[in-house]
Amino acid sequence: MSEARVGLVIEDDHDIRELVRTVLTQAGFDVTVASGGAEGVLMAKSLNPDVITLDLGLPDIDGFEVSRQIREFSDAYIVMLTARTEELDTLIGLESGADDYLTKPFRPRELRARVAAMMRRPRSVPDPADVAVDSSPDSAAHPERGNFSHNGLDLSYASRTVTVDGREMNLTRTEFELLYALLEAGRTVRTKSDLVRRLRDEDYDVGSYISEADERSVEVHMGNLRKKLGDSPQQPRWLQTVRGVGYRLAPGQH
Repeated sequence: MSEARVGLVIEDDHDIRELVRTVLTQAGFDVTVASGGAEGVLMAKSLNPDVITLDLGLPDIDGFEVSRQIREFSDAYIVMLTARTEELDTLIGLESGADDYLTKPFRPRELRARVAAMMRRPRSVPDPADVAVDSSPDSAAHPERGNFSHNGLDLSYASRTVTVDGREMNLTRTEFELLYALLEAGRTVRTKSDLVRRLRDEDYDVGSYISEADERSVEVHMGNLRKKLGDSPQQPRWLQTVRGVGYRLAPGQH
């Protein structure tokens, strides 16, 4: 029997903390709670949680800094819970390493749905020695293998690894999923709505509501990914922006 998934709730409001604890417990998580940022960072280190819900308005350290500190050692999914509706706060939160956000008051079933979608993405990384990575020039034409090679970038879905010119990249799981989606699509354009649905583990054409903030969050994650890869928006090796629409893979270089 597999170990219970671990959830960490970092929230200073008692009522919301207990609500989130209940939602995650009902979803099958072994839940620990923290009422402050410093305590939350320590618990994240000791527990190695799968999912962290993080309030932005903590009394000691703000949630942005908590997220940045946790990202230094953890690849847990981080969902920001914020009473702030300003877009800037959301963008700063995503840039600090959060994967998703919900604005208070939120519906418990919405939180559960977001967490469930995240958990459907693989988390475990096998020993790379056990994974055969196909880095042949035409590997991008065989998405079923889960291995892609393009302009010096190699991605293995099985081992959740990405290397650029032989150097391993440290991507969040959201950044990894976005990169994989573009490699998988090749030169086909993926709209921002497509990519939001991909992160929610929905079919591309399911027709669910996508807000402007959802699409903006994809832009932020793509910006973070581009920075980590060292990719140029003007002369991209991998991530080509299609203005007003979305993104696609840049042409192959010979």
